[in-house]
Amino acid sequence: MLLAIALGVAVGLILALTGAGGGILAVPFLMFGLHWDITQAAPVALLAVAASAALGALIGLRQRAVRYRAAALIAIVGGLLTPLGVYVAHAVPTQPLTLTFAGVLLYVAVRTFRRATSRPSDPDNPGASTVCVINPESGRFAWNAACARALLATGALVGFLSGLLGVGGGFVLVPALKRSTDLPLHSIVATSLLVIALVSLTAVATTALAGKLDFSVGLPFVAGALAGMLSGRAIAGRLSESRTQQGFALISGIVAIGLIATSF
Repeated sequence: MLLAIALGVAVGLILALTGAGGGILAVPFLMFGLHWDITQAAPVALLAVAASAALGALIGLRQRAVRYRAAALIAIVGGLLTPLGVYVAHAVPTQPLTLTFAGVLLYVAVRTFRRATSRPSDPDNPGASTVCVINPESGRFAWNAACARALLATGALVGFLSGLLGVGGGFVLVPALKRSTDLPLHSIVATSLLVIALVSLTAVATTALAGKLDFSVGLPFVAGALAGMLSGRAIAGRLSESRTQQGFALISGIVAIGLIATSF
C-alpha cells in the first residue's frame, strides 16, 4: 500500500507539472514498481488518471475554461471505442502490447522534447488546419462538418488508446485541439482534462465489470496521485515550463527504452 501511494504521488506530481499528457507514465511506474504486466497496470493507472483529470476539470469548470460541448462530443465517441481497446488489450500477447506502449511513449518523449526546445508559434496566427473557430459574438464554436469530423476522429483515437494501453490520451488531445481549434492553451488543457476523466472512467468501468481491476492497489494509488497533483500545482508556477517539459521527455525516453529492454 505504501509503495502504491508513493508511486501515485510521483504520477500526480508529473501530471501537475507537465499537463494533461503526463499520466502516460502511470503505467510503466506500476509495471516497474509492482512487477506487473501491462494488462494489470493499465486499469489502475487509468483509475488514477481519471480521478486526477476530474479534479483538474472541476477547477477548469469553475474558471469557465472548459468547452463542455466539444468535450462531450469527444468523450461520447471515445467511450464507444474504449471497450474495443480493452478487448484488444486482453486478446493481444503481453510482449507486443508492451512494445506498442513503449513506442507510443518514445514518440511522446521525442515530440515533447522538440516542442520544449522550439520557438513558440504565434497564437494569433492559426494554421490552415484550424477548423473549429470561436464565434466572437457568441463566444462558442461556429460548428460545421469539418469541425465535427476533427473532434470525432480525435475522440475515436483517444478512446481506443485508453482501453488498449491504459493512457488518458492527453498526449493526443492537446496537440489535436491545438491544431484544429483556436482555443487558448488553458482552455485546451481544461477541456482535455474533462474528456480524459470521462473516457478513462469508461475504461475503468469496463475493466472493473470484467473483474480485472485491483482496487486494493488502485485506491491507495489514486489517493497518492491526488495528493501529488495538489502539491505539484503549488510549485508548478515556480518552475520553468520548458525545463519541466525537457525533464519529462528525458524520463519518458528512459522509461520507454527500459520497457523495450525488459520486454525481451
